[in-house]
Amino acid sequence: MCGIAGFNFKVDDKHIFKSLMHRGPDENGKYEDEYFTLLHTRLSIQDIEKGHQPFTYQNFVIVFNGEIYNHIELRRQYLKDFKFNTNSDTETLLYLYLKFKEKMFDFIDGMFVFCIYDNDMKELFFARDRAGKKPLYIYRKNNNFGFASEINTLKFLGLTIDEDDINLFLSTGFCETGYKEIKEFPAGCYGKLRIDNGELKIKRYFDIQDYYKMPKYKNLNNALEIVDDCLEKSVKNRLFSSDVEVGAFLSGGIDSSLIVAKARKFTDIRTFTVKFEDSFDESGLASLVAAKYDTNHTVIDIKPDVKNNIEKIISNYGKPFFDSSAIPSYFVSKEARKYVKVILNGDGADELFAGYRRYVPIANGWDKLAMNFKFLLPFLNPESRGKLMFIYRLIRASNKVGIEWYNTLLNDLFIDICKFESKKIDKIDDFIKKIKLDNFDKLLYVDFELNLKKDLLVKMDIATMSNSLEGRSPFLSKYFLELAPRIDKNLKINKFTTKFILRKLAEKYLPAELINAPKRGFEIPLTKWVNEDLKDIIMAYIDNGFYKNFISEKLIKDVINRKLKIPEDRRAKILYLLFTLEVWNKYRDS
Repeated sequence: MCGIAGFNFKVDDKHIFKSLMHRGPDENGKYEDEYFTLLHTRLSIQDIEKGHQPFTYQNFVIVFNGEIYNHIELRRQYLKDFKFNTNSDTETLLYLYLKFKEKMFDFIDGMFVFCIYDNDMKELFFARDRAGKKPLYIYRKNNNFGFASEINTLKFLGLTIDEDDINLFLSTGFCETGYKEIKEFPAGCYGKLRIDNGELKIKRYFDIQDYYKMPKYKNLNNALEIVDDCLEKSVKNRLFSSDVEVGAFLSGGIDSSLIVAKARKFTDIRTFTVKFEDSFDESGLASLVAAKYDTNHTVIDIKPDVKNNIEKIISNYGKPFFDSSAIPSYFVSKEARKYVKVILNGDGADELFAGYRRYVPIANGWDKLAMNFKFLLPFLNPESRGKLMFIYRLIRASNKVGIEWYNTLLNDLFIDICKFESKKIDKIDDFIKKIKLDNFDKLLYVDFELNLKKDLLVKMDIATMSNSLEGRSPFLSKYFLELAPRIDKNLKINKFTTKFILRKLAEKYLPAELINAPKRGFEIPLTKWVNEDLKDIIMAYIDNGFYKNFISEKLIKDVINRKLKIPEDRRAKILYLLFTLEVWNKYRDS
């Protein structure tokens, strides 16, 4: 696990290395010729003694961030004609490229971003993993070109605000980078750049939508067996592709608990459960799993100093970042890093196996019925709680299309309050409208493309890597990404039960108390923080008024003064959204 960067112009190496040090505190490396410079910071996980980067073979140089979990298997199966000098997956990756070019992605199970420089052809080859676990940002201005693992590494280059991107952020809660000169290299894609003319061509090698269109597994017992085998293989690969100890986050949920159950089959494992003072405690259910599998278990009792860390946590992202669960994710990663360098987590299970409540009405066809009850909206209180709020949002969503449909189901920020104009919003709106899947698979697909890629994986990458911790996600293996879309919806949602097939699998491995426990996630007290603990700092930032370039000051004052009839949790989300925008604006030049 590493930080990578490259430029076709002179930069201050010390600045680059310093900006990426948290991603790779163990070692720095550099390759340079008259055309291009490649830089690398290393978190040593595989082949600690010889796995140095940049790695050179003949006229090719590679910098790589990530892990190829099946790389030893790939060596034995496909690369017998190469002489290996290291045990590193970096060398495996380069030889795969030399032998198979773009076909290499058919074989790889891993999370990765890499750049291969051909110093004869003066060409760069980029690639990013299927789900976008590992980040890559491309900088272009005039004839200057560069790339880096983090936006903050590129901030010194004199950037301009992308108003389209900010409007996208205010509308959805996520954005690309916030800058005109920096673009995110898309997940599941590879690209080639000619250094002589700066032409960058990008092609997609993986689209999970293709697998949603394939025939479905409908028999429960057959599907259970396949999912069980897939989980075992995915966990095993992530355990044994490491020369350092691998731990696991263990929550009170079934995703991480299944991972621990599988991991314990192969090795002793250290597990970690987070307990936040006054808000979030999953230690009770987690302890049942830890006891059942006799893990080396640690309960991390965190008393976070949120007020004095909140600006640092937000600014780590280098762009406006709304997800408030980044706060506990940062603190738990910081504590876990005291014990291990590598951690397993359950990321991706909810988006692949329908773990959110919003999937239930769509799987059961209630959204189509709800379209007929739009007339009830004036009689439903938008400040409702519980089931009434669920019905209110369902009826609203069922009468919308495109990005408004998705936003209403996802976070309901400014929907029906304020409309934002942006080419990026229009592009996503068009993308959603053109998806040719039934509404259930469509929602899963959009969640994978937007919620997972643009939010959840970004959150965990920065939360872990800002603390020099590598997070590995078995549910995002190549095998699960090709299997899960083919599981029939009736095996994912059973009446009111989410992630049905995983719950059935859990009956084989986990204590009964866990199996039907409601989904929780990081239940941070955002409303309390906005109204009490963080009220002063949030209001002080909002008073800076950068948001006024994009949204009415009167509207925001109405939100602050509770003149709009919206639930308190929605009000808190809106104010926190604006707060994160203002924090980004303050630190974007520093």
